[in-house]
Amino acid sequence: MSNDSTNALNNETRDAWNSNASVWDARMGDDGNDFHQVLIRPAIERLLEVKTGTRILDIGCGNGLTTRRLASLGAQVVGIDFAEEMIASARRRTQQHETSIEYHVLDATDETALLGLGERSFDAAVSAMALMDMAEIDPLLRALTKLLQPGGCFVFAVMHPCFNNTYVSMAAEVKDCEGQLVSEYSVKVSGYLQPSTTKGLALENQPKPHLYFHRPLHVLLGAAFRAGFVLDGLEEPAFPSDHPSNTRFYSWSNFTQIPPALVARLRFSDE
Repeated sequence: MSNDSTNALNNETRDAWNSNASVWDARMGDDGNDFHQVLIRPAIERLLEVKTGTRILDIGCGNGLTTRRLASLGAQVVGIDFAEEMIASARRRTQQHETSIEYHVLDATDETALLGLGERSFDAAVSAMALMDMAEIDPLLRALTKLLQPGGCFVFAVMHPCFNNTYVSMAAEVKDCEGQLVSEYSVKVSGYLQPSTTKGLALENQPKPHLYFHRPLHVLLGAAFRAGFVLDGLEEPAFPSDHPSNTRFYSWSNFTQIPPALVARLRFSDE
C-alpha cells in the first residue's frame, strides 16, 4: 500500500473515531461492555501473564480501558491512540494509578514515531480490538521487534477473521425438537480469503461508520511471521451457554458455539 493511500485511509479512520469517541466512551465506561469483560479481557490477561513492574505498550488504547486495567494489575503502561478525542477520554477517566500510566497521541502505522518510544523499552505489548482498524500493520510489527525486550510478547485481540467480518450474516431459526421449540443461531460467511476494506459499525448508535480492514488469517499472521514473531498462544473466546440471554437475536451472547474474537500471543527473540 502506498504512503498516500495509507495516509488517506488513516485520516478517514481517525476522523471517524474522533467523531465516535464520546459515544464509545459513554458505552464502554470504566469497565467495558460484556463483550470486553467476558471475552477480551480474560483472554488477554491469560496470555499476557502480567507481573508487577512489567512495562507494557497498549496500542490503540481508545478510552484507556485496557491501559487502566493493566496498571491495576501492577504494570507500567504506555497507551497510544491516533484519535485525539480518544486519548482525551482516556486521560479524563484515569483517576487511579496515574503514576503507572502515560498516554500519547501516536499513529501506530508510523514506524518512526513508534520507535521514538524507545528501543527495547517494553517487556510486552497489547492491542485490544484495534488491528482491524489499522490500514497497515507491517510497520507496527517491524517496530515491535525493536521496541520489545528479547523474548517479549505481543498479545492482540481482533474480530475473528473467519466468523466476524463484514461479509458475515447472522441468523436465528426456531425448530421443533420432539415437541419443544428450540432457537438455533448460526452465521453465513460469504467472504473471507480476500483482504478488503469496508465501512461498518462498532456500536449501533455511533455517529459515523468507520473502516474495517479485513485480513484473513494467512495475511494477519503472515505479517507477524515476516517480522520475526512466532505464534505461541491462541484463544477463540465465545460466550458461555449460561451467560444471560439477549433479546436481540444478533447479540453475540446468543452464539455460544461461534467465537466472535480471536486472541493471540506472538513472541519475539533476536537471538
